[in-house]
Amino acid sequence: MKVKWALFVFIFTIITVLTGCEKPLTVLDPKGPQARTTADVIMISIWTMAIVVIVVILLYVFMIIKYRASKQRKDYEPPHIEGSLKLEIIWTAIPIIIVAFLSVVTVKSTYEVEAIPKGYEQKPLVIYASSSNWKWHFSYPEENIETVNYLFIPTNRPIQFKLYSYGPISSFWIPQLGGQKYAMADMVNTLNLAADVPGEYMGRNANFTGEGFAQQTFNVKAMPPEEFDKWVDEIKATAEPLTKEKFYELLEPGHLGQSTFTGTHLGFSPPPEGHHNQESSDTKETDSEESDESDEDSPEKNSDQSNMNNMNH
Repeated sequence: MKVKWALFVFIFTIITVLTGCEKPLTVLDPKGPQARTTADVIMISIWTMAIVVIVVILLYVFMIIKYRASKQRKDYEPPHIEGSLKLEIIWTAIPIIIVAFLSVVTVKSTYEVEAIPKGYEQKPLVIYASSSNWKWHFSYPEENIETVNYLFIPTNRPIQFKLYSYGPISSFWIPQLGGQKYAMADMVNTLNLAADVPGEYMGRNANFTGEGFAQQTFNVKAMPPEEFDKWVDEIKATAEPLTKEKFYELLEPGHLGQSTFTGTHLGFSPPPEGHHNQESSDTKETDSEESDESDEDSPEKNSDQSNMNNMNH
């Protein structure tokens, strides 16, 4: 009787919890292809584990009922039963199959979410997302604008984030658009996302970075491409330019509201080496050309080059 009541309470608890969810969890309410892939993997994992748990509970109930203590005489001895090779193969093979299945699903989905979303005509919109204590800076090199603590993106177009940090390691995460990825000080990580549904979404730092970590959030608004273009034009017409002094002031630890600027910090404070925008790349090429021209006029350079050629020969 106690076992039946325990099973009843278990089933009732599960039903109560599931029916109490008025709206789905954020990560299970995807608004883009990468997020849908992630949500599918989560649900596959949940259902796989649920099946395993339910089977184990049912077997447990069956065993304690079937082999419960009975009113046997004191000298009763149960018959000796040898091991079953068939059963041993089955309960060894089942975990292997489950692990192999989840491994295939995980590897396949990982490659999908790391790649640029397919099925879109336009090339990805590149946005440099850098963190500082406790803010997010979003640089749009293609549009030549920059925002702080908020992000506007067009729908139905791949978005490629270049992530790095001006402080401790932060975790860039927009749950309804995809998984999180770290922003670090000495390298740039790439995160590919896309939004299919216009709307406002929440983004945050998912990695603890000190006392201001809880407020290091940002708003994300996905809008049709024509509205996004209109927003860019308005910013260029009304926002103040971002100066080097203002940017370094923004990097000071603390909380800020939302800010908007024309220009980006990529020119005077580029990402870690090997990851820079076209403007800084062109500048470096120009500087390199000027350096080459001056080197050609230098006797020491010509002499060194001549000696190098002789060595090569």
